[in-house]
Amino acid sequence: MIGAFGAHALAPILQASNRTDTFETAVKYQMYHTLALLAVGLLLFRVEHPALQVAAWAFFIGILIFSGSLYTLCLTGITWLGAITPIGGTALIVGWAALFYAIVKAL
Repeated sequence: MIGAFGAHALAPILQASNRTDTFETAVKYQMYHTLALLAVGLLLFRVEHPALQVAAWAFFIGILIFSGSLYTLCLTGITWLGAITPIGGTALIVGWAALFYAIVKAL
C-alpha cells in the first residue's frame, strides 16, 4: 500500500528530490521484515524461546528506524536522518540472528 501511495501520490515529490530509489528501498525492507515479524509471531505460538521475543522487538525497531528514517528523508529532505538508518539496519540484522538462533536451539 505504501508502495502504491509512493508510486502515484508521492511520485512528483520523490522525482523532484531524486529519491524514488530510496523510497522503494524503504518499502521493500518494510515489506520483507514485516513478513519476518509475522513469521516470528506465528513461531511464538509453537516455540517458547526468549530469542524469538528478541527477534520480534528487533524487527519492529529495525523497521521503524530503517524504513521510517528513509521515508522521512524522502518526504522532508532532512539529510541527517541518513545517519540513523544504519542503526535500524543493525536492529534488523539482530532480528535475523535471534530468529536463526531460536530455530537452531528449537531443533
